[in-house]
Amino acid sequence: MQWSTEDWHTAGEPFRIVRHVPTHGTTVAERRVEAMHGEANEVRRFLCLEPRGHDDMYGGFITPPDDDGADFGVLFWHKDGFSTACGHGTIALGAWAVRTGLVAADPDGETVVTIDVPSGRVQARVRMHGGKIEEIVFRNVESRVLERGIVVPTSRGEVMVDLVFGGAVYATLAAEAVGLQVTPQHTAELIAIGREIKWALNDHPAAQLADDRLSGVYGTILFDDLGRTTTGPHQRNVTVFADGEVDRSPCGSGTAARVALLAATGALADDELLTHDSIIGTRFIARIAERTADGVIPEVSGTAYRVGASTFALDDGDPLATGFSLR
Repeated sequence: MQWSTEDWHTAGEPFRIVRHVPTHGTTVAERRVEAMHGEANEVRRFLCLEPRGHDDMYGGFITPPDDDGADFGVLFWHKDGFSTACGHGTIALGAWAVRTGLVAADPDGETVVTIDVPSGRVQARVRMHGGKIEEIVFRNVESRVLERGIVVPTSRGEVMVDLVFGGAVYATLAAEAVGLQVTPQHTAELIAIGREIKWALNDHPAAQLADDRLSGVYGTILFDDLGRTTTGPHQRNVTVFADGEVDRSPCGSGTAARVALLAATGALADDELLTHDSIIGTRFIARIAERTADGVIPEVSGTAYRVGASTFALDDGDPLATGFSLR
């Protein structure tokens, strides 16, 4: 077994890109379901888990698009399986598609990279000047509030949690509600309460969507309110997703969910920007691109950087072909 990868990071969050992994289905959503139990799942474990990856590794398998309307498709993956959406990955894929020449780019303008993901069709709008990438705008699927003010008993007391869809279902609450702040020294405690709330709400009726493949709580967003800038609200967040992974970036689809919630509450106006910081101090800027009947189309701006390329091989007799996790 041998696989070549290209590694990127978006605001500190890794994204390992892999081509030519066998997947089956007529749409990316179908391919995701098949991949959970097929050869692609073995490749995911091989490349994601230790000793070739780690518990917070993230990546994507490039697939054919659903139709000619997109440039390609992608299956997003993490240590526990395959996710339905990934904003930081979409931003990285926009940079990768332009840098590799997969999508022809305007060196002094905007190039739209259209990608089919399990939750729908998204865009990475790559803005360049002098042949250099200056900004990538992730335009997400429709994002909407599912239910607000759900009372959840926790080990840190009873809290009120909102469920929001941003390509995946997120539970979101203020970190101060559980006596924490979104800072590195609180990481272990944020992970613990994030996992607790996710599993408490995973089967909640509001987290069950019309397309059952999108159902269930993907992650918990805990945020600090940092007031307002001259352009709009300023927040810091950490997204604890899958089963205890910590997003180093402000989380692209999670930021989209926050935009939907802030738009619904009136805290983010159509002409304002959300300044969204991560637990490590990196930043996305987000806005309402369009209002819909049920929610909004969010746009999240950031950029991505190439880390390197690798070829991973399975040595004869290696007993850890499927990797391992300590979390």
